[in-house]
Amino acid sequence: MKLLSVIVPCYNEEENVRDFYDELLRNASFFQEKETEIEIIYVDDGSKDKTVAEVKRLHEEDARVHLLSFSRNFGKEAAIYAGLQRAKGDMVVMMDADLQDPPSLLPEMYSYIEQGYDSVATRRVTRKGEPPVRSFFARMFYRIMNKISRTEIVDGARDYRLMTRQVVDAILAMTEYNRFTKGIFGWVGYETKWLEYENVERKKGETKWSFWKLFVYSLEGITAFSTVPLTMAAVLGALFCVLAFGMIIVTIVRTLIYGDPTSGWPSLVCIILLVSGVQLFCLGIVGQYLSKTYMEVKKRPIYLVKEDI
Repeated sequence: MKLLSVIVPCYNEEENVRDFYDELLRNASFFQEKETEIEIIYVDDGSKDKTVAEVKRLHEEDARVHLLSFSRNFGKEAAIYAGLQRAKGDMVVMMDADLQDPPSLLPEMYSYIEQGYDSVATRRVTRKGEPPVRSFFARMFYRIMNKISRTEIVDGARDYRLMTRQVVDAILAMTEYNRFTKGIFGWVGYETKWLEYENVERKKGETKWSFWKLFVYSLEGITAFSTVPLTMAAVLGALFCVLAFGMIIVTIVRTLIYGDPTSGWPSLVCIILLVSGVQLFCLGIVGQYLSKTYMEVKKRPIYLVKEDI
């Protein structure tokens, strides 16, 4: 018998824990025909509601349900990594508890693995239900990311992905503290089949991803898989050095010809403010990379487990 590990990161998802379980089991007959057993690993990311209690109830009813609970909120990336470490399956799939990742796609995804693909990934072709501003910035992020990074990140890609054990082991070999899973998937490579589907809205509850959290997450991705911002900072610095040198020459020539009129001070202040602003911007970019280096060299654990059932 083969084993399929289903990793379900959770944060305040008490309303969806059982609904996800029921929906997943509706497709379980397919795996029985394929002589494949299932283990369901709920990874609780420091929830403040009754998510842990709901998972424990499921565990009492079904021994295939497992719980990995963090000591506090470490973020979804840590939950994904913990689930991959805990999974024992020959194949592993990651799914959100809010049912935005339809379990009905699993039989088709499994069939592509049987055809020889190393992983089967999903992407949304629409963003129905999302605010237009959020959708616009999401598309812009993918465009910018693919232009400045050698790692391909598909627009609309979800974390919903079925992988062979070889791919999972490759991902686990990347032990960096600052994780951006979508970039890691692209970096490790392997032959991937993409499945497209219409966006599915949450069944219950509210999304935990605010615009600000998504913005910070996008910065994590850019700094984790591209050094182009550092190059941009260097180019901007060089450009404004040349500009400043040119302005010095213009100022000297103008002073020799016309004297030193007091009326020139506003333009000088504007130039100083502009150059200072660019310098601070470039320092901010460098600071982002330094902060990532700082977090990496401390070698802190990516997560801490409170309960493992």
